[in-house]
Amino acid sequence: MSLRILLIVDMGSVLAALARAGNVQNLWAELMEMSILIQPILLVSLISLCLLNKLLLRLPYLLGVVAVTGIILVVTSLAYGAGVLYLSFAPSGLVPAYIFCVAITGVLLLYFHLRQRALSPALDEARLQALQARIRPHFLFNSLNAVLGLIRTEPRRAERILEDLADLFRVLMADNRKLITLGQEIDLCRGYLELEQLRLGARLHVEWHIDKMPQEALIPPLIVQPLLENAVYHGIEPSSGAGIISINIYRNRSRVHIVLRNPYLEEGQHHHHKGNKMAMANITQRLLLHYDAEASLINQVTGQYYQVHIIIPYTVANLGK
Repeated sequence: MSLRILLIVDMGSVLAALARAGNVQNLWAELMEMSILIQPILLVSLISLCLLNKLLLRLPYLLGVVAVTGIILVVTSLAYGAGVLYLSFAPSGLVPAYIFCVAITGVLLLYFHLRQRALSPALDEARLQALQARIRPHFLFNSLNAVLGLIRTEPRRAERILEDLADLFRVLMADNRKLITLGQEIDLCRGYLELEQLRLGARLHVEWHIDKMPQEALIPPLIVQPLLENAVYHGIEPSSGAGIISINIYRNRSRVHIVLRNPYLEEGQHHHHKGNKMAMANITQRLLLHYDAEASLINQVTGQYYQVHIIIPYTVANLGK
């Protein structure tokens, strides 16, 4: 989001500088003069809006627009005054600075408002698709049959597996617009894999590399679990032998990396590829809805393995909320 704001502001600055310069020869000088004022305003405005984010979210939309515009005008006045006082410059007067900042603020607010309206149906559709893709009848049928086989011989294990199944479906039915911790998602994944382990036995081997995983990091629910379901469905089930699923999760500075690998079968060896593409598209869409351009999903075949690498911003819950 910050990147898009920066690009829109810079594009507006270039257009305004070009209009003032009248020709390309004077564009650079005008742009530099504007940037001396605009860049500090942009930086201080972003910091101010982040600090006041909770308060602004409580306001009705129109009142929020007025409040944001007022904050921008105050920051513009302070930045302009500081520039005149300490740098002895006045690009073109305070009123043109007001007009430019209000115009850019209006463009940004309109852009994000239209984007939210456009993506709201997509979010509902993504949630519906996630539910439809995740609740596979054969998985539920096989899991229940496996539990029935354990009730007499291992009743405690059967009870634990039924609890895992209930937890899984509870998350499946929840609103996936709310973020959960990475630790919660991994607990869900462990329960899911125990269900599959019961069904597949020695054919399924799981390697966990999560010593450096930030348990408190927030992620959209059902991001890792569907990838594991894909890994089982596409990498383990079609093979006659045993297979390894590797999960590597770690934090690198301000980013969380989630890397999953599973055995890869060539095109034509099984009929699951279409479902795989649908699942990847679904997860990609939800990452876009939650993180915009700040998250990425890269899937590739490396040798005999299929690898999915997700990168998302590292965020944690606000304990003071």
